[in-house]
Amino acid sequence: MNKQMKDTFIKAAKGQPTEYVPVWYMRQAGRSQPEYRAIKEKYSLFEITHQPELCAYVTKLPVDQYDVDAAVLYKDIMTPLPAIGVDVEIKSGIGPVIENPIQSMEDITRLGMLHPEQDIKYVLDTIKLLTTEQLNVPLIGFSGAPFTLASYMIEGGPSKNYHKTKAFMYAKPEAWYALMEKLGDMVVTYVKAQINAGASAIQIFDSWVGALNVEDYRLFIKPVMNRIFSELENENVPFIMHGVGASHLALEWNDLSLDVVGLDWRLPISEARKMGVTKAVQGNLDPAVLLAPWSVIEEKAKQIIEQGIEQQGFIFNLGHGVFPDVDPAVLKKLTGFIHEYSGDLLSSKRSGK
Repeated sequence: MNKQMKDTFIKAAKGQPTEYVPVWYMRQAGRSQPEYRAIKEKYSLFEITHQPELCAYVTKLPVDQYDVDAAVLYKDIMTPLPAIGVDVEIKSGIGPVIENPIQSMEDITRLGMLHPEQDIKYVLDTIKLLTTEQLNVPLIGFSGAPFTLASYMIEGGPSKNYHKTKAFMYAKPEAWYALMEKLGDMVVTYVKAQINAGASAIQIFDSWVGALNVEDYRLFIKPVMNRIFSELENENVPFIMHGVGASHLALEWNDLSLDVVGLDWRLPISEARKMGVTKAVQGNLDPAVLLAPWSVIEEKAKQIIEQGIEQQGFIFNLGHGVFPDVDPAVLKKLTGFIHEYSGDLLSSKRSGK
């Protein structure tokens, strides 16, 4: 991180005191921005990510427009999968579609290894471009977590209930653990490559792991998550864990060797603290609130900020990603409000008022 880099986000992620609450928004780079929509008329997601200068532009755009405290690398959680032998296509209106779903141990054995400098050089080049020349805020890299990646690989695409994934997990535990190990290796390799290229923090998206109960999470998922974070422990950047509908797993994440527990809108920050979440937290405005009148947005944001600053280590975010129909002007206004309101509250706290 260079000397001019704003470090409020990193400080909060490490649980250190800050002058104000830092903020960034999941999916801040993308569908709600008219500039991005114009680009998407010419290029697919994969085509954008394969052009470092264009991808860097998309990544940096919300930093310039909203004054957020971190950029998040524009890419998809599917990005490393083709390199290990998964035939994936991002289909408009559907999401990732995989033509060769995993059905057996043989399918898992056939999966290869990720070689970042060969397989995803374009991602690393984008990170280097952003961090050496363009950004004055930290860049968040990311990876999908093994369960969420496996759910796409087994279902063949998005799912509402993950029946095939769970059935595979219960019926073929040996194959399941083999898949977790393969994906665990890939995640570690992928994350290390992003950090070496210049990423200042990493978010692990286990978007759909909320479909599992706590017992199954501990048995089928937590071993590989423990391994991933243990192997990444010496990388010296903050790690954030996030999922949707996973409030019941917040304490499981708090146990892992990570820095920030991401919360969706279903679990108030004050409740998470009462449950025993001791690490820094990130969240957790319901993205649907962004479509409400400003008075509603402001009131909801105040509640979240007031709960968040009760303990050091708070990053404001949404509970999930920005919707396409959110007005960018609302995000800009909200960012300014978060900075100002939290700054006033924290200043009063410091002076003992």
